[in-house]
Amino acid sequence: MSLYKITVLGTGGVGKTAVTIRLCSNHFVEYYDPTIENSYRRQIMIDGEVAVLDILDTAGQEEFSAMRAQWIRQGEGFVLMYSIDKKDAFHYVKVLHDLVLKTIDVDKAEAPPMAIVGNKVDLEREGQREVSTEEGQQLATSLDCLFFEASAKEMINVEETFLELTRAIRKRSKAQADAEADADGAAGKKKKKGRGSSIIIKKQCHLF
Repeated sequence: MSLYKITVLGTGGVGKTAVTIRLCSNHFVEYYDPTIENSYRRQIMIDGEVAVLDILDTAGQEEFSAMRAQWIRQGEGFVLMYSIDKKDAFHYVKVLHDLVLKTIDVDKAEAPPMAIVGNKVDLEREGQREVSTEEGQQLATSLDCLFFEASAKEMINVEETFLELTRAIRKRSKAQADAEADADGAAGKKKKKGRGSSIIIKKQCHLF
């Protein structure tokens, strides 16, 4: 059983807590209660393997921005969330993406798995959409992130978001482990070859 640490980031009021609680307890929180920091766990079967998702739900209010670096360092994967009825929250996703890279000191090519999520897609029926699906997808493509439009209220793409993000974390972890094993193997071969050369030299010296 593997543990996967996922950090949920976004401005205030985009539904981070509602999505997280919907995933972990299948309950929809209708009221908005600003979060400072809450941790949730959900055990789930993914591709025949049991996984425990350790999800950190973070504050979106600007007064807690100083804590974001700490939250980011705890994550292996990230949900960058906006609400489809808030254009400013959508624009802030790029800021959060860049902050993740800066905090863990990697470039885009080495970025950890991230999913951009446009929440509250149910509001489209009420004519409240400000961010189109195409805009969200284009941003995700440009940043090499997963992309989903979701609704905590109607349980749309809530599980799918975390399933695919966990798969991406697994894939990255496996690639890193394989790369380390290859590097160790190459180093071992080089060391062995070096010892062999030394033995040959000693034999040659003995003959002369």
